[in-house]
Amino acid sequence: MNRPDPRRAPSSHLALLDMLALSLGGAVALGFARFAYALLLPAMRAELHWSFTLSGSMNALNALGYLLGALSAGALARRLGLRHSFLAGLLLTALSLLACAFTSASGALLWWRLLAGVGGAWVFVSGGNLAALAARAHPDQSARLLGVFYGGAGIGIVLSALLLPPLLGSGRGWPVGWAVLGLASLVCLAIAWPSLRRLPDRASPLPEGQGPVSLRPLAFTLAAYACFGVGYIAYMTFIVAFLRALGAGTLVTPFWTVLGGCVVVNPFVWGRLMTRAPGARAMSVLMLLLATGAALPLGLTHPAALLLSGVLFGLSFLAVVTFTTVITRRVLPEHAWPRGIVAFTSVFALGQVAGPLVTGLAADSAGGLRLGLAFSAAVLLLGAALALLQPVRVTTSRAA
Repeated sequence: MNRPDPRRAPSSHLALLDMLALSLGGAVALGFARFAYALLLPAMRAELHWSFTLSGSMNALNALGYLLGALSAGALARRLGLRHSFLAGLLLTALSLLACAFTSASGALLWWRLLAGVGGAWVFVSGGNLAALAARAHPDQSARLLGVFYGGAGIGIVLSALLLPPLLGSGRGWPVGWAVLGLASLVCLAIAWPSLRRLPDRASPLPEGQGPVSLRPLAFTLAAYACFGVGYIAYMTFIVAFLRALGAGTLVTPFWTVLGGCVVVNPFVWGRLMTRAPGARAMSVLMLLLATGAALPLGLTHPAALLLSGVLFGLSFLAVVTFTTVITRRVLPEHAWPRGIVAFTSVFALGQVAGPLVTGLAADSAGGLRLGLAFSAAVLLLGAALALLQPVRVTTSRAA
């Protein structure tokens, strides 16, 4: 595919609006399908008598679906194009969320959580590629535009914080919560469609006579990202249950709203760091802040400290996701961007499968949720160290 003619490139204002519309995919795939589960979990555990291990398994199956979706996203995009892959993922995720409202059987809920993960990965892989391609026309704002796309999960977090606690507090129950999330997802799909039609649909093809590009130059960043997947999802799955266990249940709505609001604004905080810091230094800084945010509630239980934990996590965790696309574009040629994004999405999913399971097992032990959050902080700290090892200058090569 030829590069877009700069004279025909959308204005920066229109490009920002397109990224905002595209970001609604993240609001559905992560904000609703992944993170809103933390708000529904306490009510589901109380009514369905779940252990923390089964509670964690729900998000682990969602992450396994995310892995399966990441592995199949490339073939789907080649067949349907990026735009229709994005729409297919949004539709599958929305219908899976709706289906959760109509069953209380653990097996059925695990199945729908799995399918929601598959759809979410299709949204993120195709959406990440669409965002990367669209950002080419505005190189001076590319990190910010990518951050707006990935920050869409914050929109979903804020909306779920505003919608779900009042529903649960009114006694309508968790099934109504899932139904509301599913319907809101369909609304997001309808809003995103007009902007999708303006975005480029496919990346440049592999140049003739050139083999696939090796991903070895990204090895340390990929390893750090796997740690991120384990550590962040452990926090995001159980932090609401931890707050309630502390007796801070009234803090849940403001905490979740502050966290989501920080996700939305993170592109305007970290854009300069991402574009100017060499290697994966930006990723290391972000993961260090995440480790600090995860560790804060372990030693400080004052409401201000708990809210600061949410601020640090909200400002940083999806900025790490944004950075993976930034470094993919920095290290790999354009035709290899889809392969790089799929690789990052896959290791992310592997980490997210392990995170809720290990943390759930820890929470069911004598250490309780406190041990689970400590595990989250330690793994994030390890990821920060691995990111520092990413070479500042890399040269790509063909795959062996």
